[in-house]
Amino acid sequence: MAAKGRVTIREVAERAGVSVATVSRVLSGNYPVPPATRTRVMRAARALDYVANAHARALVGGGRKMVAVVLRQVTSPFYAQVAEGVEAEAAARGWLCLVGTTGGNPQRELEIVQLMREEGARLVILVGGVVEDDAYRERVAHYAQALDSSGARLVLCGRPAPDPDIPALVVEFDNEAGAHALTGHLLSAGHRRIVFLGGLPGNTALDARVAGYRAALAQHGLPPEAAHVVDCGLGRAAGHRAMTELLDGTPEFTAVFAGDDMVAAGALRAIAEAGLRVPDDISVVGYNDIPLAEDFNPPLTTVRTPAEELGRAAVRIALHDPEHAAGAHHVLGTHIVVRDSVAAPPPGRAR
Repeated sequence: MAAKGRVTIREVAERAGVSVATVSRVLSGNYPVPPATRTRVMRAARALDYVANAHARALVGGGRKMVAVVLRQVTSPFYAQVAEGVEAEAAARGWLCLVGTTGGNPQRELEIVQLMREEGARLVILVGGVVEDDAYRERVAHYAQALDSSGARLVLCGRPAPDPDIPALVVEFDNEAGAHALTGHLLSAGHRRIVFLGGLPGNTALDARVAGYRAALAQHGLPPEAAHVVDCGLGRAAGHRAMTELLDGTPEFTAVFAGDDMVAAGALRAIAEAGLRVPDDISVVGYNDIPLAEDFNPPLTTVRTPAEELGRAAVRIALHDPEHAAGAHHVLGTHIVVRDSVAAPPPGRAR
């Protein structure tokens, strides 16, 4: 999508049929303007996708150093940690941080990004994996170009850019390498029948984890059919429901790789309800190392993702060199945290 030139205040004035001074008064909000005039100006500004120049607003006292972080939800421990990192880094630099949640609704995301742009946010940070379809690619390209045209930056945090040519900074962690290492940990314990619980085809984060899981199985000489991916999505309820279904009968697997720690929490509960024990009967691992993971029963072996550092890095890198941040790609590492949820397979079930 080609970037368009910045709409001027004069174009808004011409469309609304008022003077440039009137448009300036309406947009600044510092002068009394008749309601009908204000409505005409705001309609014209929206129709032209006009955003007041952030630098000009700052000169008259209307601009603020502001970072906007847009999440699916704040109740997820992972999203909350990323947001905490964004806020901490912004606060350390004297910037204001605003948080918006979408609930996974693309229209709500569009509205939040536009609102933050209109409010003069210098950085808009979109957090977490998504299903990368054509609509998403078009939407993100629009966000990046619209923000860039108004002097702001889009940061994709925890997800790759759908097109390397769009003016967006990418800060993510290596999902595939983390999953490869964790699957290798299960294989080293003697497991050969490992279920991946929590797939969501098209989701950038989960697809990378599934790829790492499959690659580790292949590297250990297992055939492609040894991979068993259950596409139940994320969340404790999804993990519980899918695990309950898998345990209906004699389980043919000895280990479960949960797509994240909340899926693992649901799986642990289902296993306990079935009268089985972790790790004596089934080993379970997760992903993200949320703060509660070490308090699960048993404490969960998982991949620690640098969630808070991800948020901090998104702000730090974007502000360190704003002229070259757009289009840059930064990948943070992960590592395994070994706890008590993995043991060797029960005798006679290793193969």
